[in-house]
Amino acid sequence: MKKSRRPRPPDPAKASARGAKSSKNTTPERPGRRGIQSIEIGFRILDYLRTELRPVPLKMIAANTGMSAANVHYYLVSFQAVGIVRQETDTGCYALGPYALKLGMAAIEQFDVFAVARPAMTELATTIGHTVFLGVWGNRGPTIIYRVEGGASRPIIELRVGSVLGLLRSALGRNFLAHLPRSLTGEMLDQELKEERSRKPRMDDAPTTKIEVEEMMAAIRRDGISRCRDALLPNFTSLSAPTFDQAGFMIAAITMMGPIGILDDDLKGPTATALILHARAISATAGWQPEA
Repeated sequence: MKKSRRPRPPDPAKASARGAKSSKNTTPERPGRRGIQSIEIGFRILDYLRTELRPVPLKMIAANTGMSAANVHYYLVSFQAVGIVRQETDTGCYALGPYALKLGMAAIEQFDVFAVARPAMTELATTIGHTVFLGVWGNRGPTIIYRVEGGASRPIIELRVGSVLGLLRSALGRNFLAHLPRSLTGEMLDQELKEERSRKPRMDDAPTTKIEVEEMMAAIRRDGISRCRDALLPNFTSLSAPTFDQAGFMIAAITMMGPIGILDDDLKGPTATALILHARAISATAGWQPEA
């Protein structure tokens, strides 16, 4: 009778090599984020209804969403059931329903420009390297409510959270002046113009007459950004891009400031472009849509 052979213990080195090879060949790639396609398709209908100023018929919805009328009808039935779409009884046309209005109002109430702006400001300060401020219109005028330091220049200790800036001698103030109604800015503007006319000698780019102010405001609205050189702090320049709410009202601005000659303040340059793009992204989150 043959003795049964005891199995030989595996070689740890070979086992380790086999394990590494197996792990290399069989480790699955991390799957991407998956969604529900039918929801994404359905929102094509809602987005189209959002752009229409009046109720529209089924055929028009199908034609403008690239879907068949039968498929659109299935979605509309479900949307009506939850109140996000309504159908007119006399014409049979469709429009956004009362629940869509509730969603919109809730989104407006939940929007926090400070929370939305913080990551954008951090990215700007990190990539460009200069101090970035978030400013709003406060009780006394343009007010800094948040700041992020960059590493390309010294910290600007003269400007702190809570600092109130002028309309004519800051990029932030010039932006509010260009976009807010005169009922809010008129008294402050008149007082600053009196101060500017008595200031000598002229060493900066601050306007001194109402004609110069009007020209400056028109340029800011045209370019989508304001600039201020030497007027707020000596040898410093700043760029400021506005953010708007769903009604097109200016609610805040992102401002970058740095030494003249170090901070690129070309209104068509990469720094100004990045500032504008980030400010517009924040505005879009607030529901703002640029005019055609």
